[in-house]
Amino acid sequence: MSQSPLVSVVMPLYNSAATVRESLESVLSQTYPNLEILVVNDGSTDDGVAICQRYEDARLRVVHQQNRGLAGARNTGIRQAKGEFLGFLDSDDLWLPTKVERHVAHLQSRQEVGVSFSRSGFIDESSRPIGIYQMPKLQDITPEIVFCRNPIGNGSAVVIRRDVFAAIRFEANLYGEVEDFYFDDTFRQSEDIECWLRIALQTHWRIEGLPEALTLYRISDGGLSANLMKQYASWERVLLKTEATHPEFVAEWGSRARAYQLRYLARRATRQRDGALAVRLLHQSLATDWRVLLEEPRRTLITLLAAYLLRVLPEGPYRWLEGLMLRSTGASQQRRMRGELSR
Repeated sequence: MSQSPLVSVVMPLYNSAATVRESLESVLSQTYPNLEILVVNDGSTDDGVAICQRYEDARLRVVHQQNRGLAGARNTGIRQAKGEFLGFLDSDDLWLPTKVERHVAHLQSRQEVGVSFSRSGFIDESSRPIGIYQMPKLQDITPEIVFCRNPIGNGSAVVIRRDVFAAIRFEANLYGEVEDFYFDDTFRQSEDIECWLRIALQTHWRIEGLPEALTLYRISDGGLSANLMKQYASWERVLLKTEATHPEFVAEWGSRARAYQLRYLARRATRQRDGALAVRLLHQSLATDWRVLLEEPRRTLITLLAAYLLRVLPEGPYRWLEGLMLRSTGASQQRRMRGELSR
């Protein structure tokens, strides 16, 4: 093991007592053993910290801080991490056992790659697979692809070289003293895409994905429509921040990125059963940049159809149609992944 690089796994923890045990055990059961696990208690008030402290594993350390949000917890973990590679697992998501092993092999064989990510499978609140996957582009990822489509998908999907964070480090005094920052603590949403976009625009490191769905990403049927609009406002902050440093890039790609973000939020609205909001967001997406329909006609039309059907169909028939579509989509995605892995 002295020849294998240390991997630091950073797990932010905030009131996740219901899910943190399963998330933590998915890290402890990794086939790649040379890990340190930093659970960053971000001001939790439930039993999540006590659950983590019951584990007697020398690789595990719990770090405490007052609440700074997800970005702030990740930054604390990065500052304390010792590993050559850093992975991030939110305390409600899961990793498959070979995830770290696969990413280490990827990063060691591709020295130009700084950010290695995997596809993700969706699970529900009870950890049951929903049967569909995030299926992004995996190679030749340019800044505009990051901006418009966010192929990484979620923060639990990545393992990143320490050198990448060194390249995007900045100093600020947000809490009474000057500290190093990597994620932007001023974001309470959209902190992932803000960081990935800075990496793509400001460094030479390549972003590249693995074809396996090695991350299980938990989604909820609940939520408020107001939260979607807060997320959109946060994403607009990313656009404005990027425009200040890369105005020509945003001038070329900003409207298309906004249209894709609105379409994504429309899908979220359909999951929350808010058909009126979903239709409004889709209309706004197409009015912002109609090229989303030309570039991804099937995905855009399916989202549009789902939003309109949600408004006119009773709950029972809608759920039946939704289940049929999910099963068809999931089967197609699985065939595609099997084909890619067999090459």
